[in-house]
Amino acid sequence: QVQLVESGGSVVQAGGSLRLSCAASGRPFYAMGWFRQAPGKEREFVATILWSSGSTDYTDSVKGRFTISRDNFRNTLYLQMKSLKPEDTAVYYCAAGAHRHSGSSYSTAAYDYWGQGTQVTVSS
Repeated sequence: QVQLVESGGSVVQAGGSLRLSCAASGRPFYAMGWFRQAPGKEREFVATILWSSGSTDYTDSVKGRFTISRDNFRNTLYLQMKSLKPEDTAVYYCAAGAHRHSGSSYSTAAYDYWGQGTQVTVSS
């Protein structure tokens, strides 16, 4: 049984930093990613990483501020966030893809499993 368990969400002031974690279990994955969803908005792509190679990609709004990484030994995914802005406020979701999908890795359709989400609130 696949499980993705996020942690690390909190309330932080603008300009601050947070690190999110996602503990994964149940099977190996092709890729993992982070998405976020703000109130009244659609879930949007944040970052992705190929589990074997470590290759990464980010949405433009977080480039230079967020870093996605993984610990193969602990089967854990991380999202290091710095220089946080109020517009980063959202529920952050960990996602995992069991295999390579034909569509874009920016799409929710590229991922087969999802965590329950962790709230990040950035105050101004």
